Amino acid sequence: MTDKVITAAALAIGDELLSGRTRDKNIGHLANALTQQGIDLKEVRIVADEQEDIVSALNALRSRYSYVFTSGGIGPTHDDITADAIAAAFGIGITHDPRAMALLAEHYSNLDMEFTTARKRMARIPDGADLIDNPVSVAPGFRVENVYVMAGVPSVFQAMLESVLPMLEGGAKMLSETVYCPHGEGTIGDHLGHIQKSHPETSIGSYPKYDGEKFYTNIVVRARNETKMLAAVSEVNMMLEKLNSE
Repeated sequence: MTDKVITAAALAIGDELLSGRTRDKNIGHLANALTQQGIDLKEVRIVADEQEDIVSALNALRSRYSYVFTSGGIGPTHDDITADAIAAAFGIGITHDPRAMALLAEHYSNLDMEFTTARKRMARIPDGADLIDNPVSVAPGFRVENVYVMAGVPSVFQAMLESVLPMLEGGAKMLSETVYCPHGEGTIGDHLGHIQKSHPETSIGSYPKYDGEKFYTNIVVRARNETKMLAAVSEVNMMLEKLNSE
């Protein structure tokens, strides 16, 4: 098993996300899919439909993480500016891609619908980009270097992601184990801090819960190495045995 750590970021684009008109459903799906592949989603940003903001966020993320996944802003309307922003971020041109034009022309012909100027906007792809298949509505996403540009509509985003995942390099998968704790975080906080310092290659999180009658805490220990994870879990259990006997 590889010990390599592969990282990723998500960039959700759209005024509707920031105004509350639309609730994002893509980030959680992406996080779960990447985790299964051993890729750590480390950062998420949401930006408005402003080219300067998209370019700034994208350049910051693509230089820091192995992969960047964007969602939204590649439709047929005037405010769908993601493709232009991607081209600007990489300093490359953008044109009506002949591959995308052929896909869309056939699609609308089969539907007996006019291939309008607005619909042709969905074929504008940065120069040299690879296309991402869209089995739902045909209009493709695209990839430039380590940036994967996909639709914002959840069903389309998820379908595009399925075609992208086999292309990605996976890393060492994160393992986790949950320990039930009947005490609140105020009681265990100092103890957990000491355990974390003793096991620096693990990540120990505490998550307060309420079952309708009482509060309790789930302690989650994560690590890429099973032996190290179990060693930390053992120390957590010893801490709880001591607290329970007091």
